[in-house]
Amino acid sequence: MKLFIISVICLFLQVRGQNPLGHWTLQPNVLVLEVDGFFLGQHLLTCLESLEDVMRREDQGQDIIWKKNGEETEQRGNSYQVQLIERLGGGNYTCHNQDGSLLNHTVVLIQELNKNRILEKTGEEYLKCSANNYSGEFRCSWTWNRFRDGKVAFVRARRDSGDGDMPCSVDTGAQQDFSGRGISCLDQQHCPYAEETQQIHFTVYVRSQHFLVEKYSIYFYLSEIVKPDMVRISKVNKTMIEWSYPNSWSSPYSYFPLIFQIEQLRCKKHENLNTECKAIKTELVHSTSTCHFEVKRRVKFVRVRAKDAFCDSQWSEWSLFSLRRRHKKEK
Repeated sequence: MKLFIISVICLFLQVRGQNPLGHWTLQPNVLVLEVDGFFLGQHLLTCLESLEDVMRREDQGQDIIWKKNGEETEQRGNSYQVQLIERLGGGNYTCHNQDGSLLNHTVVLIQELNKNRILEKTGEEYLKCSANNYSGEFRCSWTWNRFRDGKVAFVRARRDSGDGDMPCSVDTGAQQDFSGRGISCLDQQHCPYAEETQQIHFTVYVRSQHFLVEKYSIYFYLSEIVKPDMVRISKVNKTMIEWSYPNSWSSPYSYFPLIFQIEQLRCKKHENLNTECKAIKTELVHSTSTCHFEVKRRVKFVRVRAKDAFCDSQWSEWSLFSLRRRHKKEK
């Protein structure tokens, strides 16, 4: 009875411990192997897919040379066994003729299930997306893990309706900038005057220098991520300021109105030269054109930010304006 139980347990572990757990194609010549990170395994690569191509060769494929990351391996023939040890085994696999000419290549990426190491969380999310208007263009960014040399492997953005992928472009320097960077996309089918009925599904695959790949996804409506650019403030006279809508905001403003929050600040400089500012009055202003605002006496600074008047979306960054008078230099 004990022998039977042990045999069942061993069989269970053998089945559970088979790597890869699955495999799929990310892009042409880019293969993803799913592993659990604990067990050994193998996966078979093929150089020439067609049996006819193999049989036409004088050596019938027996002398095909295989290289991993540019280094020649001992394996020969039309097939190659990728050895999976925990989450290792990824690489750039190429097959060649005896004269060194390239026959085929496959980049093998390893995806360890339920593991995220390449990106760092910002708050509760790995990805942060925003749009500065309702044109259909948006940007998603992230923060690289400082101890992982990551880069973008593949990106996809589409509506739930599946009308097709949106064109996207990786920001310059996104693969090296630890502060984030990101990807910009455009929903060419988006109508800013119609209500959104389908969410956008944004997915980015990032990979490390050790051929590990990870998937990160986020769903959203444009109305949820819209964040206006900073407003422009100018001085009218000693007690009056004005500000206008950001140039990038959607028009007409009567159809896409913004609500503005204005804070009047009084600041105090301490002995350690640090300046502490405190809002003495905060107001909300609704306007569809240039705004004029009278400032209290002795107020030296004001700041203004804006958000969509109809949606529970993000506020813009604060625009700070100084009301201090500049003293003329003595002659």
